[in-house]
Amino acid sequence: MPADLGHQKRALRAELRERRRNLTSSERTAAVDGLTRNLIALTESLGARSVSCYLSATDEPNTRPFLRWADEHSVRVLLPISRRDGLLDWTVATGDDEEVGVSGMPEPVGELLAPTAINDVDLILVPAACVDQSGMRLGWGRGYFDKTLGSMERCPPVYAVVFDSEVVDEVPRERHDQPVNGAVTPARTLRFASSTRS
Repeated sequence: MPADLGHQKRALRAELRERRRNLTSSERTAAVDGLTRNLIALTESLGARSVSCYLSATDEPNTRPFLRWADEHSVRVLLPISRRDGLLDWTVATGDDEEVGVSGMPEPVGELLAPTAINDVDLILVPAACVDQSGMRLGWGRGYFDKTLGSMERCPPVYAVVFDSEVVDEVPRERHDQPVNGAVTPARTLRFASSTRS
């Protein structure tokens, strides 16, 4: 990676992380309802019966109310479990048991499924630091989701979950970075027409 591109990504991640930390509790609470509503609407509009999502960390948009809705409506949800080799195993969401994974993020406790388990879902929801208008996603630098998406032969729609201010004009891009088809925020759901998955 060119040094300047790496520096741009690190600086942007640091700025976005700080911005998230500065959100007030009332701003976070207000964001939950809209985000949950939009995630449900997207799932229903796609007729998705199986979804991959993730357990949000404290400063991320809160995915847990959506996960509760999915459980109540018999939508099968796969949650990622990070491995030391940079790949993701999966488990079916079945309850509230959590632990801190090797990446330092909250992860479910459950029966491990292989990385290929994600091939059977109808919708993929991924975390992101931000996403731009062309569908490029900036992750947090660990590469788990870029590797996963880049290895899939047939990929269902992929949506990044971000706060409203994290849809930006342009994201620094490297060859291995994987685009998304859309973004879900508390205020809206965006579909990126120009996003192509290779």
